[in-house]
Amino acid sequence: MSQINSNKFITDNFLLYSKEAETLYHQYAKDMPIIDYHNHLSAKQIAENKPLQNISEVWLHEDHYKWRGMRANGIDEKYITGSSSNKEKFFKWAQTVPHTIRNPLFHWTQLELKRYFEIDSILQPATAEEIYAKANEVLASKTPADLLQAMKVEVVCTTDDPTDSLEYHQQIANLEIFTKVYPTFRPDKLLLIQENWYLEYLEKMEQQVTFTIKNLDDFLTAIQSRVDFFHQNGCRVSDYGLEQIFAFDFNKKDVEVIFEKRLKKNSLTMDEANSFASFILYELCKMYFGKGWAQQFHLGALRNNNARLQEQIGADAGCDSIGDKEHAVSMSILFNRLDRENCLSKTIIYNVNPSQNEVFASMAGNFNGGGIPGKMQWGSAWWFLDQKDGMEKQLNTLSNVGLLSRFIGMLTDSRSFLSFPRHEYFRRILCNMLAEDVKKGLIPDDLNFIGKMVQDICYHNAVKYFDFK
Repeated sequence: MSQINSNKFITDNFLLYSKEAETLYHQYAKDMPIIDYHNHLSAKQIAENKPLQNISEVWLHEDHYKWRGMRANGIDEKYITGSSSNKEKFFKWAQTVPHTIRNPLFHWTQLELKRYFEIDSILQPATAEEIYAKANEVLASKTPADLLQAMKVEVVCTTDDPTDSLEYHQQIANLEIFTKVYPTFRPDKLLLIQENWYLEYLEKMEQQVTFTIKNLDDFLTAIQSRVDFFHQNGCRVSDYGLEQIFAFDFNKKDVEVIFEKRLKKNSLTMDEANSFASFILYELCKMYFGKGWAQQFHLGALRNNNARLQEQIGADAGCDSIGDKEHAVSMSILFNRLDRENCLSKTIIYNVNPSQNEVFASMAGNFNGGGIPGKMQWGSAWWFLDQKDGMEKQLNTLSNVGLLSRFIGMLTDSRSFLSFPRHEYFRRILCNMLAEDVKKGLIPDDLNFIGKMVQDICYHNAVKYFDFK
């Protein structure tokens, strides 16, 4: 592929196609702080707060989006997740970038180069050496806290297992840094009783709660203890990332028998495993309600499709895709159970299959109330939908089925400290969409009113929704 000559791609009015859009973005959205309520950043790296040194480590080491792009471009695995040097991997990424045009990776790459390193050049083989050197020079003096503050990130919520000691979150709480970093309770492993590793996982739980789990009531006490511990350390939100919600029939006595059976190392039927998971999820949701937490459900990903890559690299190898399971019935059953008991928390649901946009958006509307604006949220465009077209469809569907004005906005869902321009990307798309409606006469030509709505979606709604201290 020949060299891309443009070096003025990310302009001030990137993605803004009218004067109205420019006004909405520059006067209202651009300078709003960021509440990033779901990501996978390393609390350890933030706590240690050391300069990040090498752009390949920040950009490529855990970014399965880029891995997939490089594989699609025919790059050998040794330059993706293998033993090649940081510089070799960066150059292979630079070789791939020109081939990502019309993929969101192209926009993200150039936005990140512009915002963190003031680099306008398009990353490609001809510019790779210069960009690699300049980015590393900047990173040599920038810590994770510096990068977060540069993007005005007020809050970061990491994703953490119930057995996590949260020692790094405790260290961060004592640092004098701009960004507040809170854990998120991610209990997926608690539910998967049929897995071979489950009894070893219970031993990890026992080490944290310092008592032996002998029966179901002990297990529930242990879980509540971990929820209490997370709450004491600033957690105000949970997350759930299994393929679909468990909402099968159960009764506690049967679940007690199932749990004791598993403690004795006996195998379970799929019906038993499903009943157990459904019971534990229901109990977890009640615990969240008791703490005033919000709960998130990321649903529908079909994970680890490539067994060879999973065995070679491990989980999150970049071989997950969109699943096609149905979700409406299970969501309805769980939310209805909780609502009938008056213990349904603020809830955010995310779908990765775009054919289910209206399903998820309309389901959220069934259980609003309790004097909480936007209590039930259909979350931002997630994973494979986290791009211009996906965001526009999500915003349009939410507008058609719910209240866009109550939306809590964007998140990164990323492992990279360089990913926060995704909030800018979302804000530009939001402002341009609303400006187009103004131009067409679909909404009033009152940019001050619309601008304040933009600020709510970008920041204020999330501040009010989560009880971060």
